[in-house]
Amino acid sequence: MALEDAKNQIDHAFTRDDLKGNSFELTFAGATSFLRRKYTKDLTGVDIAVTGVPFDQAVTNRTGTRLGPRAIREASALQAPDAPYGWPFDVMQEFAIADYGDLAFDYANVPAFPGALTEHIRGILAQDVPTVVLGGDHYITFPILKAYAEKYGPISLLQFDAHTDTWPDDDMDRVDHGTMFYKAVKSGIVDPATSVQVGIRTTNEDTLGVTVIDAREVHEQGPVATVARIREVLGDRPTYLTFDIDALDPAYAPGTGTPVWGGLTSAQAASMLRDLAGINIVGGDVVEVSPPFDTTGATAIAGAHVATELLCLLGWKLRGGA
Repeated sequence: MALEDAKNQIDHAFTRDDLKGNSFELTFAGATSFLRRKYTKDLTGVDIAVTGVPFDQAVTNRTGTRLGPRAIREASALQAPDAPYGWPFDVMQEFAIADYGDLAFDYANVPAFPGALTEHIRGILAQDVPTVVLGGDHYITFPILKAYAEKYGPISLLQFDAHTDTWPDDDMDRVDHGTMFYKAVKSGIVDPATSVQVGIRTTNEDTLGVTVIDAREVHEQGPVATVARIREVLGDRPTYLTFDIDALDPAYAPGTGTPVWGGLTSAQAASMLRDLAGINIVGGDVVEVSPPFDTTGATAIAGAHVATELLCLLGWKLRGGA
């Protein structure tokens, strides 16, 4: 490559004019927007917005997920030049995807955080642009769901996780990453009858009416049967997909705050996400990536792959499934 050509292949996060197309940059250099998409707050012509929420003050064990969005973006540089494997289209070529940057909030004013996040997502959805959110601990999904429920009504939740996060908590002002889906169901934001939790391997007797497919069931029946069951429950309802990285076994994703053995393999997760093409997904997130607990970067790489699959699921819907 000539020097002049090389100069044109740098920092697409700032220099690209077209929001579509792959980026052939050095994987170890340059500005690390997600998949080298353009950093912009202008959503004119944007099909999907990626945004980060570096918040981890709701955790019950290890902090560090505030560093998740940055690590996931960095890991995504490995994928930026290539069409996502297993999909019959290249989401980066066909759709205008922007990196909207991170939510700005006062880390010392935790009570103000939920409202700030809901307003952040509300502003993006008001422009008819769906979001893929990079967390952050899992509490962030609750304020996000509030904005989605305002737009779509009670939402169906598809949750990949080791924990149900539905432990009882009637104090809506508590900021806790283990109780927010209890609150979401009780407040009418999430429709439990058309919601599914996948990969669960902790005990919570009251499912609140949510269908639970635990990790052992996934291992025994396999990804294909699992997806068939998920589709049966979701139907054609507007669905928000949240992927807690601890849905994966710690062997595949050690960098998380509350790891639990016996989890999903990365191959199982990849198969299920791809086979979910065609569900009525309206948005999604990947959360609980905690870089300090994984010096290899494997957890952030897994998170980047999940976020890319979310883009593909949204792209598949936008292109009409063909």
